[in-house]
Amino acid sequence: MSNSVYKVIELVGTSPTSWEEAAKNAVETASKSLKDLRVAEITKLDMKVEDGRVTAYRARVNLSFKYATE
Repeated sequence: MSNSVYKVIELVGTSPTSWEEAAKNAVETASKSLKDLRVAEITKLDMKVEDGRVTAYRARVNLSFKYATE
């Protein structure tokens, strides 16, 4: 078995609907340009508030992917 190296990046996904949708948006958007995604870890959840109302949900996500060594 060969050794593997993984890179971890931090993303912030947003959604007007939910934190789950915000996290999903971050991962699915990243998957369009990154390959071999491995693990997504939610590190922080917050909301955008305007005029006393929640207008957006935000999820901070640490996402790992296999680093190409070839």
